[in-house]
Amino acid sequence: MDIIGKKKVLFIDRDGVIVNECQVDSYEKIVYIPHVFEALRTISDNTDYSFVMVSNQDGVGTPSFTYEGYIGPMERILDTLRGERIVFDDINVDFSMPEEDAPTRKPKTGMIDRYRSDEYDMAASFMIGDRLTDMILARDMGCRGFLLTDEEMEIPEDLKPVIALKSGNWLDVAAYLAAGSILSERKCSIKRKTKETDIDLSVNLDGTGEGLITSGVGFFDHMLQQIVRHSRFDMSGRIVGDLEVDEHHTVEDTAIALGEAVLKALGDKRGIERYGTEAVMMDDTVAFASIDFSGRPDFIFDVSFSMERIGTFPSELIRHFFRSFAEAARCNLYLSARAGGDSHHTAEALFKAFARAMRKAVRRIPGDSRIPSTKGLL
Repeated sequence: MDIIGKKKVLFIDRDGVIVNECQVDSYEKIVYIPHVFEALRTISDNTDYSFVMVSNQDGVGTPSFTYEGYIGPMERILDTLRGERIVFDDINVDFSMPEEDAPTRKPKTGMIDRYRSDEYDMAASFMIGDRLTDMILARDMGCRGFLLTDEEMEIPEDLKPVIALKSGNWLDVAAYLAAGSILSERKCSIKRKTKETDIDLSVNLDGTGEGLITSGVGFFDHMLQQIVRHSRFDMSGRIVGDLEVDEHHTVEDTAIALGEAVLKALGDKRGIERYGTEAVMMDDTVAFASIDFSGRPDFIFDVSFSMERIGTFPSELIRHFFRSFAEAARCNLYLSARAGGDSHHTAEALFKAFARAMRKAVRRIPGDSRIPSTKGLL
């Protein structure tokens, strides 16, 4: 329970939490952790936590890590955060090397001991870090921690009560701290079994484009991987179909399962863009996709293929895949492609354009929790 009148603090590590873990001694090495801006902005807008950076930067001021190499990227990171409406109330950085055993070096508390005062409520405060040493710091400060990693690790017994959440996704942290916000992670798993197919499919709309879907149909699997990579959804699935008959049921039911999973993961669609449009060129062809998660399925397919089969895969099943998806996801979907191109290129450009249009359509609008319709319902 929060103590009335006392301030709450989020102590936040930098490397591995805000930017990728490395010695950031040049601008080119600044790579931001996925969803960090969205999550920190949501926490800032919806809570009263003070943001305090706590970071070890080994050996700044030495020939291998000059102060000039440190300060420029550091100022760029802070400027970028401020541009995203994320402001740190305090910055604490220790420049010592591990062998110096400095009292200000994490996990020792010397950098932030001043926060253990009557002005601050440590029991309601958190440390956000990607290492167990960050959780040790949380324990010794009398607060709790968010362990921001997907890495498998053995958690010591004395740290288990300290860790409020272990996750590699910033959105989980935001959902924990700002429970009234819209930033719960959008995931769905579908199990669909018929006499013709057996499908197990998982979708995370807030992923980074990781995962693999296998159907036993080589060209189709290649196209599904384009969806994963270009939508940036995390997706995994195994489809077992009656391929001894043909590919039709496998392709159709995969599209239905994918459409149902995306629809359920979107929930009430609050705060999303809703519309997405993309054009993708691939060698001798260009494909165009436009999608509207309107709740009213419709489908237009202005595409012709120069070959009836792409390898052994029937070209006509591409149309059937997209129609089945549109019906299951209850969306408007328009697809077109330049006539006369190589059929493999045409198909691949279509799947890429479709995926990238979806990526735009499901994107959350920062700070907007409205249903994207004047009707108030989609």
